[in-house]
Amino acid sequence: MIRIGRFTLPGRAVLAPMAGVTDLPFRRLCREFGASLTTSEMVISNSELRGSRKTQLRLAHDVGETPRVVQIAGAEPEAMAEAARYNASLGADIIDINMGCPAKKVCKREAGSALLRDPVLVRQILEAVVNAVEVPVTLKFRTGWSPEHRNGCEIARIAEDCGIQSLAVHGRTRACRYHGAVEYDTIAAIKQQVSLPVFANGDITSPSAAKAVLDYTGADGVMVGRGAQGQPWLFREINHFLATGEALPGATLTERWQTMLRHVQHLHTFYGEAQGVKIARKHVSWYGQSINGFEQGRRLFNGLTSAGEQIDAIHRFGEEWQQIDTGEIAA
Repeated sequence: MIRIGRFTLPGRAVLAPMAGVTDLPFRRLCREFGASLTTSEMVISNSELRGSRKTQLRLAHDVGETPRVVQIAGAEPEAMAEAARYNASLGADIIDINMGCPAKKVCKREAGSALLRDPVLVRQILEAVVNAVEVPVTLKFRTGWSPEHRNGCEIARIAEDCGIQSLAVHGRTRACRYHGAVEYDTIAAIKQQVSLPVFANGDITSPSAAKAVLDYTGADGVMVGRGAQGQPWLFREINHFLATGEALPGATLTERWQTMLRHVQHLHTFYGEAQGVKIARKHVSWYGQSINGFEQGRRLFNGLTSAGEQIDAIHRFGEEWQQIDTGEIAA
Protein backbone atom coordinates (compact mmCIF):
# COMPACT_ATOMS: atom_id res chain seq x y z
CA MET A 1 0.00 0.00 0.00
CA ILE A 2 1.17 3.52 -0.79
CA ARG A 3 0.73 6.11 1.94
CA ILE A 4 0.85 9.88 1.50
CA GLY A 5 0.40 11.50 4.86
CA ARG A 6 -2.83 10.15 6.34
CA PHE A 7 -4.03 8.79 3.00
CA THR A 8 -3.60 5.19 1.87
CA LEU A 9 -4.03 4.71 -1.85
CA PRO A 10 -6.12 1.73 -2.97
CA GLY A 11 -4.02 1.06 -6.08
CA ARG A 12 -0.62 1.69 -7.62
CA ALA A 13 -1.73 3.62 -10.72
CA VAL A 14 -2.38 7.36 -10.45
CA LEU A 15 -3.26 10.04 -12.98
CA ALA A 16 -0.62 12.61 -13.93
CA PRO A 17 -1.64 16.26 -13.78
CA MET A 18 -1.76 17.62 -17.34
CA ALA A 19 -2.64 21.19 -18.24
CA GLY A 20 -5.57 21.28 -20.63
CA VAL A 21 -6.45 17.63 -19.97
CA THR A 22 -6.99 16.71 -16.31
CA ASP A 23 -9.98 18.91 -15.70
CA LEU A 24 -12.84 17.76 -13.50
CA PRO A 25 -14.73 15.80 -16.21
CA PHE A 26 -11.63 13.78 -17.11
CA ARG A 27 -10.52 13.22 -13.51
CA ARG A 28 -14.01 11.99 -12.72
CA LEU A 29 -13.83 9.33 -15.42
CA CYS A 30 -10.34 8.23 -14.44
CA ARG A 31 -11.41 7.77 -10.82
CA GLU A 32 -14.40 5.72 -11.95
CA PHE A 33 -12.01 3.47 -13.85
CA GLY A 34 -9.67 2.99 -10.91
CA ALA A 35 -7.15 5.85 -10.75
CA SER A 36 -6.24 5.89 -7.06
CA LEU A 37 -5.15 9.53 -7.11
CA THR A 38 -6.01 12.38 -9.46
CA THR A 39 -4.52 15.88 -9.46
CA SER A 40 -5.88 19.19 -10.70
CA GLU A 41 -4.43 20.98 -13.66
CA MET A 42 -1.51 23.21 -12.73
CA VAL A 43 -2.53 26.43 -10.94
CA ILE A 44 -0.12 29.37 -11.14
CA SER A 45 0.80 30.82 -7.74
CA ASN A 46 0.06 34.41 -8.82
CA SER A 47 -2.71 35.57 -6.46
CA GLU A 48 -4.00 38.08 -9.03
CA LEU A 49 -5.23 35.18 -11.17
CA ARG A 50 -7.31 33.46 -8.48
CA GLY A 51 -10.55 35.09 -9.50
CA SER A 52 -10.20 34.24 -13.18
CA ARG A 53 -12.63 31.80 -14.74
CA LYS A 54 -9.73 29.63 -15.87
CA THR A 55 -8.38 29.25 -12.33
CA GLN A 56 -11.83 28.63 -10.86
CA LEU A 57 -12.48 25.87 -13.36
CA ARG A 58 -9.13 24.29 -12.60
CA LEU A 59 -9.93 24.27 -8.88
CA ALA A 60 -13.39 22.74 -9.32
CA HIS A 61 -13.78 19.31 -7.74
CA ASP A 62 -16.33 16.68 -6.80
CA VAL A 63 -17.29 16.13 -3.18
CA GLY A 64 -16.13 12.52 -3.56
CA GLU A 65 -12.74 13.48 -5.00
CA THR A 66 -10.71 12.30 -2.03
CA PRO A 67 -7.92 12.96 -1.48
CA ARG A 68 -8.28 16.23 -3.33
CA VAL A 69 -4.90 17.18 -4.83
CA VAL A 70 -4.12 20.65 -6.18
CA GLN A 71 -0.93 21.27 -8.14
CA ILE A 72 0.71 24.68 -7.86
CA ALA A 73 3.50 26.24 -9.92
CA GLY A 74 5.69 29.28 -9.50
CA ALA A 75 9.20 30.50 -8.80
CA GLU A 76 8.82 32.66 -5.66
CA PRO A 77 8.99 30.77 -2.34
CA GLU A 78 6.59 33.05 -0.45
CA ALA A 79 4.13 33.23 -3.34
CA MET A 80 4.16 29.42 -3.53
CA ALA A 81 3.65 29.20 0.22
CA GLU A 82 0.70 31.57 0.02
CA ALA A 83 -0.78 29.59 -2.87
CA ALA A 84 -0.48 26.44 -0.78
CA ARG A 85 -2.17 28.09 2.20
CA TYR A 86 -4.95 29.42 -0.01
CA ASN A 87 -5.70 26.05 -1.60
CA ALA A 88 -5.50 24.22 1.73
CA SER A 89 -8.04 26.70 3.11
CA LEU A 90 -10.36 25.75 0.23
CA GLY A 91 -10.13 22.07 1.16
CA ALA A 92 -7.12 20.70 -0.69
CA ASP A 93 -6.00 17.48 1.04
CA ILE A 94 -2.60 17.40 -0.68
CA ILE A 95 -0.55 20.15 -2.33
CA ASP A 96 1.56 19.04 -5.29
CA ILE A 97 4.42 21.21 -6.55
CA ASN A 98 5.17 21.33 -10.26
CA MET A 99 8.84 21.21 -11.17
CA GLY A 100 8.30 19.12 -14.27
CA CYS A 101 6.38 21.20 -16.82
CA PRO A 102 8.58 21.75 -19.90
CA ALA A 103 6.32 24.35 -21.55
CA LYS A 104 8.17 27.45 -22.73
CA LYS A 105 5.66 29.88 -21.22
CA VAL A 106 6.14 28.25 -17.81
CA CYS A 107 9.91 27.93 -18.02
CA LYS A 108 10.21 31.56 -19.17
CA ARG A 109 8.88 32.48 -15.74
CA GLU A 110 11.62 30.30 -14.24
CA ALA A 111 8.91 27.92 -12.98
CA GLY A 112 8.17 24.27 -13.76
CA SER A 113 11.21 22.29 -14.87
CA ALA A 114 13.27 25.50 -15.15
CA LEU A 115 13.66 25.36 -11.38
CA LEU A 116 15.84 22.27 -11.70
CA ARG A 117 18.69 24.56 -12.78
CA ASP A 118 18.75 26.06 -9.27
CA PRO A 119 18.78 23.48 -6.45
CA VAL A 120 19.11 26.26 -3.86
CA LEU A 121 15.85 27.82 -5.02
CA VAL A 122 14.26 24.35 -5.15
CA ARG A 123 15.07 23.90 -1.47
CA GLN A 124 13.72 27.35 -0.60
CA ILE A 125 10.42 26.70 -2.36
CA LEU A 126 9.97 23.23 -0.90
CA GLU A 127 10.73 24.41 2.63
CA ALA A 128 8.39 27.39 2.29
CA VAL A 129 5.48 25.31 1.05
CA VAL A 130 5.93 22.45 3.53
CA ASN A 131 6.13 24.91 6.43
CA ALA A 132 3.08 26.83 5.22
CA VAL A 133 0.48 24.05 5.43
CA GLU A 134 -0.61 21.15 7.61
CA VAL A 135 -1.51 18.93 4.66
CA PRO A 136 1.03 16.68 2.87
CA VAL A 137 3.10 18.25 0.12
CA THR A 138 4.28 16.21 -2.88
CA LEU A 139 6.61 16.96 -5.78
CA LYS A 140 6.54 16.18 -9.50
CA PHE A 141 9.78 16.78 -11.35
CA ARG A 142 12.03 15.65 -14.18
CA THR A 143 15.45 14.06 -14.19
CA GLY A 144 17.14 17.40 -14.87
CA TRP A 145 17.26 20.43 -17.12
CA SER A 146 19.10 18.68 -19.96
CA PRO A 147 20.93 15.41 -20.63
CA GLU A 148 24.15 17.24 -19.69
CA HIS A 149 22.65 18.47 -16.42
CA ARG A 150 20.79 15.57 -14.81
CA ASN A 151 20.34 16.19 -11.10
CA GLY A 152 17.25 14.15 -10.29
CA CYS A 153 18.93 12.31 -7.42
CA GLU A 154 20.05 15.57 -5.85
CA ILE A 155 16.55 17.05 -6.14
CA ALA A 156 15.04 13.92 -4.61
CA ARG A 157 17.36 14.11 -1.59
CA ILE A 158 16.53 17.80 -1.14
CA ALA A 159 12.82 17.00 -1.32
CA GLU A 160 13.00 14.32 1.34
CA ASP A 161 15.09 16.57 3.56
CA CYS A 162 12.46 19.32 3.24
CA GLY A 163 9.57 17.08 4.28
CA ILE A 164 8.04 16.23 0.91
CA GLN A 165 5.73 13.20 1.26
CA SER A 166 6.03 11.56 -2.17
CA LEU A 167 7.79 12.03 -5.51
CA ALA A 168 6.61 11.63 -9.09
CA VAL A 169 9.46 11.47 -11.58
CA HIS A 170 9.01 11.98 -15.29
CA GLY A 171 11.96 10.09 -16.70
CA ARG A 172 13.11 12.72 -19.15
CA THR A 173 14.89 16.05 -18.87
CA ARG A 174 13.23 19.34 -19.70
CA ALA A 175 15.22 19.51 -22.96
CA CYS A 176 13.90 16.10 -23.99
CA ARG A 177 10.30 17.19 -23.41
CA TYR A 178 8.31 14.06 -24.40
CA HIS A 179 10.76 12.64 -26.93
CA GLY A 180 13.26 9.82 -26.73
CA ALA A 181 13.61 6.92 -24.34
CA VAL A 182 12.45 7.31 -20.74
CA GLU A 183 15.31 7.20 -18.22
CA TYR A 184 14.09 4.33 -16.09
CA ASP A 185 17.64 3.92 -14.81
CA THR A 186 17.47 7.41 -13.33
CA ILE A 187 14.11 6.70 -11.73
CA ALA A 188 15.58 3.54 -10.20
CA ALA A 189 18.55 5.55 -8.86
CA ILE A 190 16.20 8.13 -7.36
CA LYS A 191 14.19 5.39 -5.66
CA GLN A 192 17.41 4.09 -4.11
CA GLN A 193 18.21 7.56 -2.74
CA VAL A 194 15.02 8.14 -0.73
CA SER A 195 12.59 6.36 1.53
CA LEU A 196 9.61 8.25 0.10
CA PRO A 197 6.96 6.72 -2.15
CA VAL A 198 8.10 7.22 -5.75
CA PHE A 199 5.83 7.20 -8.80
CA ALA A 200 7.45 6.43 -12.15
CA ASN A 201 6.10 8.57 -14.99
CA GLY A 202 6.73 8.37 -18.71
CA ASP A 203 5.38 6.12 -21.48
CA ILE A 204 3.10 4.05 -19.23
CA THR A 205 0.70 2.98 -21.96
CA SER A 206 -0.29 -0.58 -21.03
CA PRO A 207 -0.59 -2.92 -18.04
CA SER A 208 2.51 -4.83 -19.12
CA ALA A 209 4.48 -1.59 -19.42
CA ALA A 210 3.36 -0.59 -15.92
CA LYS A 211 4.57 -3.88 -14.44
CA ALA A 212 7.85 -3.79 -16.34
CA VAL A 213 8.57 -0.25 -15.14
CA LEU A 214 7.74 -1.10 -11.53
CA ASP A 215 9.89 -4.22 -11.65
CA TYR A 216 12.81 -2.38 -13.23
CA THR A 217 12.78 0.81 -11.16
CA GLY A 218 11.55 -0.47 -7.81
CA ALA A 219 9.09 2.45 -7.81
CA ASP A 220 6.03 2.20 -5.59
CA GLY A 221 3.54 3.19 -8.26
CA VAL A 222 3.10 4.45 -11.80
CA MET A 223 1.81 7.84 -12.86
CA VAL A 224 -0.08 7.64 -16.14
CA GLY A 225 -0.31 10.73 -18.33
CA ARG A 226 -0.77 10.71 -22.09
CA GLY A 227 -1.46 6.97 -22.03
CA ALA A 228 -4.84 7.66 -20.40
CA GLN A 229 -5.96 10.13 -23.04
CA GLY A 230 -8.87 8.52 -24.84
CA GLN A 231 -8.67 5.40 -22.67
CA PRO A 232 -9.38 6.17 -19.00
CA TRP A 233 -10.12 2.45 -18.50
CA LEU A 234 -6.34 1.90 -18.62
CA PHE A 235 -6.29 2.34 -14.82
CA ARG A 236 -8.69 -0.57 -14.39
CA GLU A 237 -6.52 -2.73 -16.62
CA ILE A 238 -3.27 -1.79 -14.87
CA ASN A 239 -4.65 -2.35 -11.38
CA HIS A 240 -6.02 -5.77 -12.31
CA PHE A 241 -2.79 -6.86 -14.01
CA LEU A 242 -0.62 -5.74 -11.10
CA ALA A 243 -2.89 -7.47 -8.59
CA THR A 244 -3.43 -10.76 -10.43
CA GLY A 245 -0.90 -11.03 -13.26
CA GLU A 246 -3.82 -11.55 -15.62
CA ALA A 247 -4.83 -9.23 -18.45
CA LEU A 248 -8.40 -7.97 -18.49
CA PRO A 249 -10.22 -7.94 -21.82
CA GLY A 250 -9.94 -4.53 -23.40
CA ALA A 251 -12.81 -2.08 -23.28
CA THR A 252 -15.52 -3.06 -25.75
CA LEU A 253 -16.44 -0.74 -28.57
CA THR A 254 -19.75 -0.09 -26.85
CA GLU A 255 -18.00 0.87 -23.63
CA ARG A 256 -15.62 3.10 -25.56
CA TRP A 257 -18.29 5.15 -27.24
CA GLN A 258 -20.53 5.26 -24.15
CA THR A 259 -17.58 6.61 -22.14
CA MET A 260 -16.86 9.13 -24.89
CA LEU A 261 -20.51 10.21 -24.88
CA ARG A 262 -20.57 10.73 -21.11
CA HIS A 263 -17.27 12.60 -21.26
CA VAL A 264 -18.45 15.02 -23.93
CA GLN A 265 -21.74 15.61 -22.10
CA HIS A 266 -19.77 16.42 -18.93
CA LEU A 267 -17.58 18.84 -20.91
CA HIS A 268 -20.60 20.67 -22.31
CA THR A 269 -22.10 21.00 -18.85
CA PHE A 270 -18.88 21.94 -17.09
CA TYR A 271 -17.57 24.56 -19.52
CA GLY A 272 -20.76 25.69 -21.21
CA GLU A 273 -21.56 24.99 -24.82
CA ALA A 274 -19.12 27.31 -26.60
CA GLN A 275 -15.98 26.25 -24.73
CA GLY A 276 -17.14 22.69 -24.16
CA VAL A 277 -17.59 22.09 -27.88
CA LYS A 278 -14.01 23.21 -28.58
CA ILE A 279 -12.48 21.11 -25.79
CA ALA A 280 -14.47 18.03 -26.78
CA ARG A 281 -12.75 17.86 -30.16
CA LYS A 282 -9.36 16.73 -28.87
CA HIS A 283 -10.89 14.16 -26.52
CA VAL A 284 -13.02 12.61 -29.27
CA SER A 285 -9.91 12.44 -31.44
CA TRP A 286 -8.13 10.54 -28.66
CA TYR A 287 -11.04 8.14 -28.14
CA GLY A 288 -11.07 7.33 -31.84
CA GLN A 289 -7.33 7.04 -32.38
CA SER A 290 -7.33 3.25 -32.07
CA ILE A 291 -10.33 2.79 -34.37
CA ASN A 292 -9.30 2.01 -37.94
CA GLY A 293 -10.83 4.45 -40.38
CA PHE A 294 -11.80 7.07 -37.79
CA GLU A 295 -9.87 9.87 -39.50
CA GLN A 296 -12.91 10.87 -41.55
CA GLY A 297 -15.08 10.88 -38.44
CA ARG A 298 -12.53 13.03 -36.64
CA ARG A 299 -12.52 15.61 -39.41
CA LEU A 300 -16.31 15.66 -39.44
CA PHE A 301 -16.49 16.09 -35.66
CA ASN A 302 -13.95 18.92 -35.66
CA GLY A 303 -16.18 20.90 -37.99
CA LEU A 304 -19.22 20.78 -35.70
CA THR A 305 -20.06 23.95 -33.77
CA SER A 306 -22.90 23.04 -31.40
CA ALA A 307 -23.35 20.65 -28.51
CA GLY A 308 -26.37 19.05 -30.16
CA GLU A 309 -24.44 18.34 -33.35
CA GLN A 310 -21.61 16.75 -31.37
CA ILE A 311 -23.92 14.49 -29.38
CA ASP A 312 -25.74 13.40 -32.55
CA ALA A 313 -22.39 12.62 -34.18
CA ILE A 314 -21.26 10.52 -31.23
CA HIS A 315 -24.48 8.51 -31.40
CA ARG A 316 -23.74 7.85 -35.09
CA PHE A 317 -20.20 6.81 -34.18
CA GLY A 318 -21.67 4.40 -31.65
CA GLU A 319 -23.88 2.77 -34.25
CA GLU A 320 -20.92 2.41 -36.59
CA TRP A 321 -18.53 1.12 -33.95
CA GLN A 322 -20.91 -1.60 -32.85
CA GLN A 323 -20.77 -2.97 -36.37
CA ILE A 324 -16.98 -3.12 -36.43
CA ASP A 325 -15.39 -6.45 -35.66
CA THR A 326 -13.23 -6.15 -32.54
CA GLY A 327 -10.30 -7.40 -34.56
CA GLU A 328 -10.19 -4.04 -36.33
CA ILE A 329 -9.19 -2.18 -33.18
CA ALA A 330 -5.51 -1.40 -33.34
CA ALA A 331 -3.41 -3.08 -30.68
